[in-house]
Amino acid sequence: MRSESSCQFETERGKASRLTETAAAAVMPVHVAVGGASAGSQVPAHLTRIPISLVSTDTDCSDKTVQGKVLHKGPLVSLEDDGFLLKIIIQEEEGSQPDSISVVVFGGVAQRLSEAVRLEDVVVASGFTVGKSPTFHKDKLHPCNLYLSGDAACVYVSRPPPAEPKTQTANKRSSSHAEVPTAAKVPKYSYVPLSELKPENVVNVYGVVVFFKQPFRTRGTDLCSSLKITDQSNKKVCCTIFCSKLEDHPKIFQVGDIIRMHRVKTRLYNDSIALVNTFGFSAVTFDGTVGGDVEPRTSSRNIHFDEEDRRVVEELRSWAAAQTLLPPVPRIPLSAVQPKVYFDLTCQLLSKASIDSTCTLLRVWDGTRCPHPLLKVAVEPGISEGTYSIAKERQNLVANVLVYDNHVELARQLKPGSYLRIYNLRALPGASKLPGNTGNQSEEADCVVFHLHGGTAFGRGIRILPENSPNVQELKRITGSFTDDDFDVVLEQDDSAQLEIWCTPPESPDPVPVDCGTERSCSHGEAAVTLAELKRAGPRRVFHVRAQLRSYEPRRLHQALKLHCHKCQAMQDVPDDDAVAAVFSAACGETGPCGPTWALSGQVDVPAGPSGPCGRTVTVYMSDQLMAEGKGKDLVYLLGVTLEETCRLASAFQSIVPVRSSGGRLALLDPPAPFLFRGTRRHYGCGRCSEAQVKEPCVEGVEAVDERIIAEALGVQLLQPRLLVKLELQDATDTLEVFLWRDAESFFHVSAEDVAANQEAQDRIRLVMDSLCPPGGSMAARPWLDLCLTAYAAEGRTCYQICNTVTRPAAAPSDPA
Repeated sequence: MRSESSCQFETERGKASRLTETAAAAVMPVHVAVGGASAGSQVPAHLTRIPISLVSTDTDCSDKTVQGKVLHKGPLVSLEDDGFLLKIIIQEEEGSQPDSISVVVFGGVAQRLSEAVRLEDVVVASGFTVGKSPTFHKDKLHPCNLYLSGDAACVYVSRPPPAEPKTQTANKRSSSHAEVPTAAKVPKYSYVPLSELKPENVVNVYGVVVFFKQPFRTRGTDLCSSLKITDQSNKKVCCTIFCSKLEDHPKIFQVGDIIRMHRVKTRLYNDSIALVNTFGFSAVTFDGTVGGDVEPRTSSRNIHFDEEDRRVVEELRSWAAAQTLLPPVPRIPLSAVQPKVYFDLTCQLLSKASIDSTCTLLRVWDGTRCPHPLLKVAVEPGISEGTYSIAKERQNLVANVLVYDNHVELARQLKPGSYLRIYNLRALPGASKLPGNTGNQSEEADCVVFHLHGGTAFGRGIRILPENSPNVQELKRITGSFTDDDFDVVLEQDDSAQLEIWCTPPESPDPVPVDCGTERSCSHGEAAVTLAELKRAGPRRVFHVRAQLRSYEPRRLHQALKLHCHKCQAMQDVPDDDAVAAVFSAACGETGPCGPTWALSGQVDVPAGPSGPCGRTVTVYMSDQLMAEGKGKDLVYLLGVTLEETCRLASAFQSIVPVRSSGGRLALLDPPAPFLFRGTRRHYGCGRCSEAQVKEPCVEGVEAVDERIIAEALGVQLLQPRLLVKLELQDATDTLEVFLWRDAESFFHVSAEDVAANQEAQDRIRLVMDSLCPPGGSMAARPWLDLCLTAYAAEGRTCYQICNTVTRPAAAPSDPA
């Protein structure tokens, strides 16, 4: 123990006083050292500093301190008991991979610290306790928080001295050559090669982008973007970035771009290192072309970029150009487009039009002529935004791009005249892609229209390119060769004459379009009644009506697929992939020894994905009985696999049951994960009625092991896929809401099981609904429907359901008799 010493402190009142260490600690829990003195030098000698990386809930906090620079200071929060709360985030200054941690301060300490501490100050905390961080998965900081409260809490603050004015510096230089002024501190960043990354560290990295997805909206308030990078070590690392603002995401335009990321945290995921953004994250990207300008792309006003950074970028460019690791980019002009291909298009936006809530039309060009005739997509007068289009004799220079689903929000924000890159665009031939099209189908069969499908697969999305982009400069050079005579002012005179209707297009083989009405298939002798008469009648009756379809729900028809339990009559939505993938990921860590006596275990290699290297090896269990009968691949149990890996292996085995280790035994994954995969079909169990346990199915005398046999062996109550649509009918007398459920399969001529696994079946439902209720069409243009309805009482009211009704080709609309 060193003897009492004195030092200069600045109290929160701003008045300097001279106190001994012992007296200062007894009087004030917050101390601010001035005059350049470090906070650590003022800490009593019996206290020992520990690194942030060693902080855990098992840490003995007595006589310990934690030191770091203040990166974030939250607001002072008043609590109900007249107390206060303050949260700051500190980061260690030493080391190439500094750690950060949240410090939560309570009571009077919080109030005094809020007045005293500033950003960039260095603080030393003592008298703290350690608890688990409730925001760990969101802020990606340390899994623990430091908590300071009570008499034992103490914080030492060191404030860097203010910069000296230039006049004072000049005077010092003239008065004394021996006294050299202190230069402004330039931050020095160290970068870790991707092959040397270790889990649970905050690092800075450089890399070459080998795959990326444009930012997309998550279920919360953030946008998410994902990418995969590599460097000279040939190590590929995935990175996931969550930011609420689009401008905070990396501005990646193409594979091969160079990216620099500061303050990303390393995580171990599926035995591989992955990166996630953490507090203070920033990213700068550069064009990856050798010899191009090294121009940083970032929304940050202040970035550190020097000659060393320039050298790193140039080295990565040269290295990447010499490698074969970068996949070919399908970025082609309109002049090279072929039907049914996916490609990236760099273009200029001429005009846009919002069609409905799920579709927006973009009219674009790149100065080249498409070799195939382009389908004309007309819109209602007055809804287009944009001034110019190409003259009629140059119509094949303008491409109509239909943007769907999750891309609509961004498409509506685009400004005509801006330059775009549209990723994973598809060229589809034929007017059959526009159900309800009133044009000549045979004449338009060879015409091409472009679709940006929903989703983010294969990097699908739209990115606005900056004016200084080399691709934009080349595009301007090409389009600049056209004169004003090549343009006509858009008067929309043609669009008002022919309104073309369309829906979300398929991504599978083309379905046959049908123009549908309905007909009754029942033998009831009921006379047709009006909707007003029907609503006056009581339940438990059958009615025949003739009406038109006014609207329906859900508008996104894939949501019409439900899961139904015959035992408890529960109806639930099909789980989305994000929720299912989370269950699989959680189960990946539960892979302890658990081999059942009735099964043989082995290893299987996961096939390579479409954009990645070969997968890892996972554990597989097979039934002894099935192996003896030569049917080992008819049913397997996979341990510790992800959802993506299970889907890749689904083609290699007839039936796959994903399992986890629980108490030394195999167990099924928790809901909402499917308990069984059979090819592209997924089978789910009722969480309420199932008594699941993993055991060998009885297959003696069974020709084929199907989902029912497997469900019975596993104690799972199998959920059946069902279609559920709510329709609003209308006639001259009234409107009526009805359900289409039990007879939905015969109505659409498809099975719910096919809809769950087959895109073509989903497309047929869409085509039927668009024929009965065309988007944007008037009621007069909609066909009349002959329907059989049953009325029943449910929850104190009368409900109606369509039954004994099927779709059929409809004649031209006419008033009902």
